[in-house]
Amino acid sequence: MKEIKQVIEEIKKAVVGKDEIIEKIIMTLLARGHILLEDIPGVGKTNLALALSKSMTLDYHRVQLTTDVLPSDIVGFTMYNPQKNTFEYKEGIAFCHLLLADEINRTSSKTQAALLELMEEGKMTVDGNTYVLPEPFFVIATQNPFGSAGTQLLPDSQLDRFMVRLNLGYPSITDEVEIMKNRQISNPLDTIQEIITPQMMTTFQKQVDQVFISDEIYYYIVAIVDATRHNEYIEQGASPRGSLATMKVAKACAFMHDRDYVIPSDVKDVVHMVLAHRIILNYDAKMKEMSAYSLLDDILDHIREPGIE
Repeated sequence: MKEIKQVIEEIKKAVVGKDEIIEKIIMTLLARGHILLEDIPGVGKTNLALALSKSMTLDYHRVQLTTDVLPSDIVGFTMYNPQKNTFEYKEGIAFCHLLLADEINRTSSKTQAALLELMEEGKMTVDGNTYVLPEPFFVIATQNPFGSAGTQLLPDSQLDRFMVRLNLGYPSITDEVEIMKNRQISNPLDTIQEIITPQMMTTFQKQVDQVFISDEIYYYIVAIVDATRHNEYIEQGASPRGSLATMKVAKACAFMHDRDYVIPSDVKDVVHMVLAHRIILNYDAKMKEMSAYSLLDDILDHIREPGIE
């Protein structure tokens, strides 16, 4: 898809050395999903969100989720207007196309629940009235994996609400040098061009919905997910929501590769980012220093791929 490739090139102006992550984020947006970025501060999460919003002409909001952020700050509230003698609705921070929710683990469980409900429903109810969010609506939530004392880490049942979990990680030495050089006299964000509109993205999402999946691929996805439920090192495997998420992101992967049908490599390309945060390792796995990623690699090695190219 020419326009999507142009969007990626624009984002790369501001986000150096993270081409694969950029592609995965756009896949998730095409699949109508939301992302949890679990990473340390300062690796470019805000830059990435800003670059994404500019290249796609998305209305962008950012909220720093601290302990004093209330659910009403997210969803909005009604206020009495004495001049009109009526109650008026005031929009919350979530009324946008792209919401960057920074440090979701540092806010209260009530505020977390309000945000997760928006992600699930695409709408909100305030004082009996329902308000629909703009389309597309996309959340990038961040969580610091360290320094979590005194915070409200998302429980596993809520992690499952995020279609994808990703890590930006540190840049390579060469990339970090390039980042410093690019910031000498200007901000690369200022050079990003608007490539597509929100309406075009909505059209692309509908086209992704039409990508064909054969029965062999359906069974391949379910076989992978089912294997997480019967692995000796996994205490809790992925739910059917994991199967659905894998299917949707695999369709987006095929779309980005200019295909209208899914092949096994599309599934393999997205399995780790979709399923790793949905499985819980048992004590033996932790003692042997295994990871969800290595266990998924092993599962993929032992499941026969359908003969589709």
